[in-house]
Amino acid sequence: MLEKMFPRVREREQFVADLIRKALEGPPVMKEDQPESVGGTLHLFTDGGSRGNPGQAAIGCILEDPSRGVTIREHAERIGIETNNVAEYRALIEGLKIAQRYHPNRLICHLDSELIVRQLSGQYKVRMPTLMPFVEEIRALSEEFSVIEFKHIPRNDNYRADALVNKALDEHPAPKYEPPSKGAGRRA
Repeated sequence: MLEKMFPRVREREQFVADLIRKALEGPPVMKEDQPESVGGTLHLFTDGGSRGNPGQAAIGCILEDPSRGVTIREHAERIGIETNNVAEYRALIEGLKIAQRYHPNRLICHLDSELIVRQLSGQYKVRMPTLMPFVEEIRALSEEFSVIEFKHIPRNDNYRADALVNKALDEHPAPKYEPPSKGAGRRA
């Protein structure tokens, strides 16, 4: 009778291990074949980064439905040699394109780039002409949403999007440059 009241040690340990594994996996991700959401509030987390500035760059986006507690889509990709700011803008653009498919009534975009949030809100001017096409594309994409907000969040609160950026960069590292050795190509 006592055995039924108190689970075996192995069963308890397995139960705890399963709980920890599920917690580390994060919220469930919807599969591509699931129907697209319509309406509601969605949260978009984006990040972009480069190793070197400019350097090998990548973007990461996570679209979440907080009412259901699910991650709808995750996206990460390398984008070539770019600056950090270009990578941040391109991540937001890709995230907005993904979010359009789900027709939210309200989209809250979370970025850890205070510069970009302030440039989009008009608090800061966009001084670099090379960034203006990105700002214009974001403004055009933003018109597709009934309500859209851009919020700055601390880098630590954007760790999942940052992890996608690093994963994309780590999976396909840039080729290493090795300078020619002295005397290479010369004959005595």
